[in-house]
Amino acid sequence: MVGRPKPKKLAAEELWTYALRVLSQRAYSAGELRSKLARRALSPDDLSQALAKIQEYGFSDDRRFSENFASARLQNEGFGRFRVLRDLRSKQVPPEVAEQAVNKTFDNIDEKELSAQFLERKYRGKDLRVFFQEEKNVANAYRRLRLAGFSSSASISVIRRYKADCPDLAEDEEDAG
Repeated sequence: MVGRPKPKKLAAEELWTYALRVLSQRAYSAGELRSKLARRALSPDDLSQALAKIQEYGFSDDRRFSENFASARLQNEGFGRFRVLRDLRSKQVPPEVAEQAVNKTFDNIDEKELSAQFLERKYRGKDLRVFFQEEKNVANAYRRLRLAGFSSSASISVIRRYKADCPDLAEDEEDAG
């Protein structure tokens, strides 16, 4: 079986040019960029030189990246705090930077209202009071809300808006961070 050819290893100047091309396509956290460039670097010194130059020019800023990412996830997908935090961590953003960005982004956000909007969008066109008559649909909605980053309490609260006899899904469950 023929695989992809190994990428060409690059010296410092070529690595700098490659980094500029990569950064022109989308934003990267410093950790992501380091990993991406490390695969192509000829030597650790070349990697260090390229990363220093990127830092010098201000092309990599985890704080700014995190704030923009968190804001975009909230505005475009309507995800909750925990999902955005998890996604930032997967992008190799330092935990304290990710936490600060998420706190800043979600500072004045009503989680219950955001989770209600998320639920209505995901089940668009359905009468949720009728839809939630089936327990499997309640469980499915709860799972979706939790995967989207909403706390247990907000998830249960929004489901109870549509189903008065909502079972105790996991009220004592701790929220994942």
